[in-house]
Amino acid sequence: MPDRLTTDAIDAEFAPGARNAIQVCLGLQPQERITIITDEATSEIAAALQVEVEEVGSEHAVFVLENYARRPLTAMPEIILDDLARSQVSIFCAETQRGELTSRMQLSDVVNKKHIRHGHMVNITPQIMREGMRADFRAVDALSQRLVERARHAERIKCRTPRGTDFEAEFSPKLKWLKTSGIITPEKWGNLPGGEIFTAPANTNGTFVVDGVVGDYLCTKYGDLRDEPLTIEVKDNRIVDLHCDHKELLDEFRAYTSTDENSNRVGEFAIGTNTALTHVIGNILQDEKIPGVHIAFGHPYAEHTGANWVSKTHIDCVGRDFDIWFDGEQVMKSGKFLV
Repeated sequence: MPDRLTTDAIDAEFAPGARNAIQVCLGLQPQERITIITDEATSEIAAALQVEVEEVGSEHAVFVLENYARRPLTAMPEIILDDLARSQVSIFCAETQRGELTSRMQLSDVVNKKHIRHGHMVNITPQIMREGMRADFRAVDALSQRLVERARHAERIKCRTPRGTDFEAEFSPKLKWLKTSGIITPEKWGNLPGGEIFTAPANTNGTFVVDGVVGDYLCTKYGDLRDEPLTIEVKDNRIVDLHCDHKELLDEFRAYTSTDENSNRVGEFAIGTNTALTHVIGNILQDEKIPGVHIAFGHPYAEHTGANWVSKTHIDCVGRDFDIWFDGEQVMKSGKFLV
């Protein structure tokens, strides 16, 4: 049987972000059904979401992962996937653990096949509920739409930062740009908080300095990389060299991006568009939405972008303080949009 969360001791500061998630981002309607997947560490935030669902009056089911399988998950429990397939809306609100990416990909497979409006709140924290989830997502969506329309016509995007990023991406009309602004539709699930446009690039070259954060479980371990940035050299869409004064981070990142034949391949080129975010907090869920560029190595979201390759891994890399040019026209200066 699904779980029920205790809702009598929720931090009142979570309410605005939870209301944003349920009513604005997911647009939940009374006649719809929603599945909420959470874990013990994140259950208070999930409880705040449950309160908002009850306010709407929708049928819902809540699952606390530890009640159905050992962590780290080797696979998403079938009872959860079966319930998910019955819903029109869903939320994954839980912490990541090493080795669990496959289970989350199983979840996204159901979401994609059933065209579920899904909010992905991986590693959501109280701070993010009070900051990123309070954004005006309709305004973020309007900016994202303006930017994605320009990006879809761009052949090259170049970016630079004060810390040494000098990176250029080339694009193909065969590869689709997507907008995940926080306003979630059946066509593409999105992270919450939202605020980015992205595609799988046709090719990339240059130096990318990660002085923000890296993704997946490495983010929780290493946090903000401002003082010990990771420098990545890319040639023809592949990592050719890595530099970092933090040897453990360097070794773990190298191992992660060596998992399979495409783990070191640039699978995502993205621009953050959540203008409510002004500083790195050391959490990839929010930090990748900061205005600027982030790239990811590994899985290119082929089911959405149209890329013809896959990977078992996907790790985001976030920098700071970007200048960005679309085909020579500057659209960002020092992290501020000019469009």
